[in-house]
Amino acid sequence: MSILRHIIICILLISGILLPVIAVGQVKVHGKITDTKGGPIEFATVRIEGTAVGTTSGSDGDYSLSCAMSDTITIIFSCIGYREEKRRLVGASGEVALNMRMQFDSEMLQQVEVAELKKQTGSIAIIDASQLHSSPDVSGGSVESLITTMAGVNSSNEMSSQYSVRGGSYDENSVYINDIEIYRPQLVSAGQQEGMSIVNPDLVGSIGFSTGGYPAEYGDKMSSVLDITYRELDSFEGSLTGSLMGGALSLGQGSNRFSQLHGVRYKSASSLLSSMDTKGEYGPRYFDYQTFLTYKFSDRLKGSFLGNISINNYVFTPVNRTTTFGTSMDARQFTVYFDGQEKDRFETYLGALSLEYRVNRGTALRLVASSYLTNELVAYDISGEYWLDQAGTSDIGGELGVGRYREHARNRLKASVMSFAIKGESAINPRHTLGYGVGIQRECVMDRSREWELRDSAGFSIPVSPTELSMVYSLDSKHDVSSLRFTAFLQDAWRLSTSAGFVTVNAGVRMCHWSFNKETLVSPRVSVGFIPEEHPGWAFRFATGLYYQSPFYKEYRMAVADGFGNQSITLNKDIRSQQSVHIITGTDYTFRALGRPFRLSGEVYYKKMSDLVPYEIDNLKLVYSGMNESSGCATGIDMKLFGQFVPGSDSWISFSLMKTRETLHGINVPRPTDRGYSLGIFFTDYFPKIRRLKFALRGVFMQGLPSTAPRSTRDEGYFRMPPYKRVDVGLQYALLSPVKDGESRLGAWRWLKSVWLGVDMFNLLDISNVASYYWVTDVNDVQYAVPNYLTRRQFNIRLSVDF
Repeated sequence: MSILRHIIICILLISGILLPVIAVGQVKVHGKITDTKGGPIEFATVRIEGTAVGTTSGSDGDYSLSCAMSDTITIIFSCIGYREEKRRLVGASGEVALNMRMQFDSEMLQQVEVAELKKQTGSIAIIDASQLHSSPDVSGGSVESLITTMAGVNSSNEMSSQYSVRGGSYDENSVYINDIEIYRPQLVSAGQQEGMSIVNPDLVGSIGFSTGGYPAEYGDKMSSVLDITYRELDSFEGSLTGSLMGGALSLGQGSNRFSQLHGVRYKSASSLLSSMDTKGEYGPRYFDYQTFLTYKFSDRLKGSFLGNISINNYVFTPVNRTTTFGTSMDARQFTVYFDGQEKDRFETYLGALSLEYRVNRGTALRLVASSYLTNELVAYDISGEYWLDQAGTSDIGGELGVGRYREHARNRLKASVMSFAIKGESAINPRHTLGYGVGIQRECVMDRSREWELRDSAGFSIPVSPTELSMVYSLDSKHDVSSLRFTAFLQDAWRLSTSAGFVTVNAGVRMCHWSFNKETLVSPRVSVGFIPEEHPGWAFRFATGLYYQSPFYKEYRMAVADGFGNQSITLNKDIRSQQSVHIITGTDYTFRALGRPFRLSGEVYYKKMSDLVPYEIDNLKLVYSGMNESSGCATGIDMKLFGQFVPGSDSWISFSLMKTRETLHGINVPRPTDRGYSLGIFFTDYFPKIRRLKFALRGVFMQGLPSTAPRSTRDEGYFRMPPYKRVDVGLQYALLSPVKDGESRLGAWRWLKSVWLGVDMFNLLDISNVASYYWVTDVNDVQYAVPNYLTRRQFNIRLSVDF
């Protein structure tokens, strides 16, 4: 026993001496591996030269390894499709942070064949941002025009960036740019007023989009999440685009510490708007400037700034309008001669500052402060004399109605949103990540609105009164309101490899308190993904959760009528958040056909909604009742076929079936965004013998929306608009073909990456789609819905230069 005791004592003494030496003699190296666009690289190999020590990067690009201390440590980074990189650490000790940005290997890429597309196991789908420049649309390649071709997403106004997801309203979609929530102007009522989307496509690095079942880190909206990340640069680059409708310029430069990216856009849609039925002088002017700056103070601390200035001016002097509608057997013609003018101005300003501090290799904290301001003015005085006739007749007997009207508005709104948040992420291990955050937000709104309409139909003022002149419609609003919102979230994500297959789980809870109505909300959410080991071509996912639509200013405004057509706005302090329970199950099947990869996706969903605030749609204007007085549901199926129908070019076809209903005043009616079916197509192609010539097609076909008479609700009666059908096509010819990564052009044009000349044809089939209706009363007191048509066929020429 004494010999054993001495042996144990010797072992303990040796351990006590050697363990500190071993601990001190270890170097821990960690960091993030990204590509040239800042996206994470998964499964990259990191190894120590001359040793067997190595590891691979995770899905977020992070890696970590330990090795023995040495005078010089050489670390090798490698991944298929990228150049091998080496970094030498001299005299390294303790913990070292080493990030790596890998360059594409053009020689290797020529030999690499894409065998399979990435599978989706979570609720956020990744969209290729490079497709934006191929999309032929009147907004100039916006993110929203691309996602409206996705399954479950609908938009029936080509001049607007607003969209509906699975029966939700335009206000039910969260939009983030670099983790900053984006707000839209409140007074916009038509697409021609809106101008451009706040998302600048030239600055976009990555796009994440979810049509439901999204994690707890995202905000309090019921329908969808659009998550945009702007690029961080490591060299100088820029682009210049000019067309008949405007132009855009983006410039950027980056180094190891500092990256800057600037974008300026200008648009004038006069030629596009001139194709509408109402003729006159259109003077729309849209301007936008954005900047994204990042600076690395150290390997652990990074700061960034996101700024935006947007100024939209819409000036319109109408002259006349002639609209023919009805059927071939009963055609009618509506003619108006106008006097007056409309002047609208929408200004938005955004500034956001963030600091990211990496506590250690597994934990990062982020501090975000942002301020948003909108200053909006809608002012018009327009009068008109109109005739409603049987089309093709000029005799008195063909006249159905004649009248005059005058519309007046002076609507002003200022709103500011200031927010402060702390968010964090901790990697418990490479397959287990914990996310958390808290925030506070202050909202201030000033509303000064006054609008009215006077109508004289067939010689009688409407409504008819023997003693006074009454307005057919009048509204007055004067309010100042401020409130605070407190938010917090906690979510846990696992990625597990089992004998049955690969499993992902994301479970979390989100909490919110609003000082306006003293409401506290708790929103649990969970999603599960599974890729079976025996059938790796399949991927399955399931998501469920309770989602709330926290009201913003428009949703708790109530119109109180005095019985004579006059209305005044009051604020409902008893308003509650609308809520929706999501149940979503989906699958992806990846396969090869024609020697190329394809992915067939499908999702079935059911949304149970309660405490709804009913609304009606007039063009893009949502008129809310201001009260929680209905409940409803939405159910449907979304399908999408994605792949390379043509080698080297991504395309997709999506199809959706949906039914969404609500019980309004005891009557079951469709929701205002109910579309029974929708079909979206995005197709790109290269001409076989002319590789410089590229073709792109964007098509949307969908059922028309329910519509009602002015100041009426669907329980009193509704009808459906005609189906929305639109096809836009574009041709692009490379005057200078794009250079491959790692290559450079020789000669006088060496500073140019590519030059494209494009020709677009919008609304190829010249279909008259309906945006809304103007209602006219004839001599027999019968009301007619005169359609307000959207834009007709138009041509556009554009030149794009990348340098």
